[in-house]
Amino acid sequence: MTYRMPAEWAAHEKVWIGFPSHENAWGPPLAEAQRQMAAFANAVHDGGAGETVYLIAGSSEAAFFASEMTVPGVHVEQYSIGDVWLRDTACIIVSDGDRQLARNFGFNGWGDRYHYPGDQSIGAELAKAHGFEVTQCDWILEGGSIDVDGEGLAVTTTDCLLNPNRNPDLTKTDIEARLERDLGIDRLLWLGDGLGNDHTDGHIDNLARFVAPGHLVMPSASGTDDPNEAVYDDARRRAEEFGCQVSLIPSVGKYEQDGEIVPASYMNFYIGNRVVVVPVYGSKYDDDALSALAPLFPGRRVIGLPADAILTGGGSFHCSSQQIPLV
Repeated sequence: MTYRMPAEWAAHEKVWIGFPSHENAWGPPLAEAQRQMAAFANAVHDGGAGETVYLIAGSSEAAFFASEMTVPGVHVEQYSIGDVWLRDTACIIVSDGDRQLARNFGFNGWGDRYHYPGDQSIGAELAKAHGFEVTQCDWILEGGSIDVDGEGLAVTTTDCLLNPNRNPDLTKTDIEARLERDLGIDRLLWLGDGLGNDHTDGHIDNLARFVAPGHLVMPSASGTDDPNEAVYDDARRRAEEFGCQVSLIPSVGKYEQDGEIVPASYMNFYIGNRVVVVPVYGSKYDDDALSALAPLFPGRRVIGLPADAILTGGGSFHCSSQQIPLV
């Protein structure tokens, strides 16, 4: 039977979440980023009714702070973790319905941009410590670069997956074949560019997410100065031509930190067992985006939590998490 990556809305046994730990990576926003990540972990735990949460800290000091900031029942573990982005550095768990395997992919710091001790090793170490059989895959893939509907369909961007700074010797056909072999993806929707100024070269989890089989949610431009309007329009056109159902929610709009436009996105939400946690940024579009997302997740509460400090590190809630499906 084919091993396949389940959709994120499938039931989870637990989730790994990275905890900001290193001053050299975060600078002054570190303390607030820690508070925001702890709030995310608490929300997913949901008083014990959600899913088991493992908050992964990179130092004894960070582990202490994580324990102080989280509710009873959230597990804090210490590893040599480079940065918090476990969506990209942790293993992806696949299942054949009865068994699970941890697929560990190559990681090169998002195209040789950022290298932190622990980023290369945390995937296999974490999976083995949690009892998974780990298989090493022979190419570079970040979990944030794909999103799946659990029935063999995935969406990605050419901006990232075909970037020569990842797998320069692999063709588009090669990549499609490896996705089918390693994750059970037999249909692939290729979108174009990702969000502007995204150091990941356009991860899909800032642009388009599956909310049901064949059903994507995407942003639509907010305000006349939205820097990603053309990206959103092109993504919607490609998805609809492919045959996907598309629902739209407002984008964050033009968003700046320290005078630079940054890729703030409501798409970086995490789908938990009971809640969908959406990053919000103090934008005037926050409430409208949450209201538009809520009908897409019947049976789950859609909540917004501040993520502006986490964004200074380059990502948000989805980027920092990797779910473990329930068999």
